[in-house]
Amino acid sequence: MLSKQKVITLGFQHVMAMYAGAVIVPIIVGGALGLSETQMAYLIAADLFTCGLATILQVMGTKYFGSGLPVVLGCTFTAVGPIIAIASTSNLATAYGAIIISGIFVILAAPLYGKLLKFFPTVVTGSVVTIIGLSLIPVAMNNAAGGQGSPDFGAPSNLLLALGTLVTILLVNRFTKGFIRAISVLIGLAAGTAAGYAMGIVSFSAVGEAGLVSIAQPFYFGIPQISITAIITMIIVNIVSMVESTGVYLAVGKATDQKVEQRQIVGGLRSEGLAIMLGGIFNAFPYTAFSQNVGLISLTRVKSRDVIFAAGGIMLVLGLLPKLAALTTVIPNAVLGGAMIVMFGSVAAAGISILSEVDLRKGNNLMIAACSIAVGLGSATLPQMFDQLPDFAKMLLQNGIVSGSLTAIALNLFLSKQEIEAEPVEIKKVS
Repeated sequence: MLSKQKVITLGFQHVMAMYAGAVIVPIIVGGALGLSETQMAYLIAADLFTCGLATILQVMGTKYFGSGLPVVLGCTFTAVGPIIAIASTSNLATAYGAIIISGIFVILAAPLYGKLLKFFPTVVTGSVVTIIGLSLIPVAMNNAAGGQGSPDFGAPSNLLLALGTLVTILLVNRFTKGFIRAISVLIGLAAGTAAGYAMGIVSFSAVGEAGLVSIAQPFYFGIPQISITAIITMIIVNIVSMVESTGVYLAVGKATDQKVEQRQIVGGLRSEGLAIMLGGIFNAFPYTAFSQNVGLISLTRVKSRDVIFAAGGIMLVLGLLPKLAALTTVIPNAVLGGAMIVMFGSVAAAGISILSEVDLRKGNNLMIAACSIAVGLGSATLPQMFDQLPDFAKMLLQNGIVSGSLTAIALNLFLSKQEIEAEPVEIKKVS
């Protein structure tokens, strides 16, 4: 039984693992739309607050809402382009109106989507989880080099920081046990940040400039407005996120040694729909299950939902106290990249473990796994190859997880002559 102090520490580690992915969306959207510093500060605070609320809703696992799995929710990067496009041609109020209605769509569509889980046999599940891990590795390497587009990208100092962080995590895992081993990523991040400070590349100026308190308020950017085109666009965005989240739920099931049932996935997606509505109301973003945290569960072997509850609570506090939120931004990109390498690699290894349960010599299982992983990884590493396609096609194909998942499902239907394999989820009637 973990003490409260240990639960909070482990929860903070989960927040650190997903923090960069959570705040980059408001930073990109706010920058593209030319928002003021005050508006940007609100956007980040509201995002963190809603991330925490969404995560708590997800982990609760009530009769109709929540998966009950240790899943962290964060804003989906898939929505960045569409939100910027909608707000640029009309305004942010129109974008948030579309987000709210698309959240209602997800809640209503979740039970129907749950009936499609028979198309996720073991070979598809293993391929999808492998794709999740592999498609995130380029993100880790970009961060390890200093962050895509940074003036010091690839500088020896960045590579050294990333390597030092990775080595620290490995050493803690090799020579310690129990709780210390479980917080190896947090120790690596702390050590890497301290090294960065000694090298003169860590600045605390953002902490001094941040406000003391920020309260998320409904409709900060105005009363939501309705646009059919914007609504359809955001519904498509969230259908993409539903496919992505399914892969994350199945990956978490593997990491926690449990069979994920249909009702859990349906409840999880309903909870995501509710979180998306809250994102629209508080002027934040659409939310989806974060794959970043799956690797952390696999690495630490800590499967307690209490830890994710703590992570949600910490994000709520960070959303209310901007100075604390700003403190977490001082971690250099290279340090985050070093930690991401081991976390994302753990997700890919979990997928390979699932595929090891599949007889790849039987039927066309080898072709299903090979082609879907190749398509998913290719889309993730070279998304610009689809730039000349229509926006709807780009939205699907430039997301490696979605393109790889759809490829695996389609090939399983097309190539499998035998009956669909036993499902990895227990199909139960959903209320």
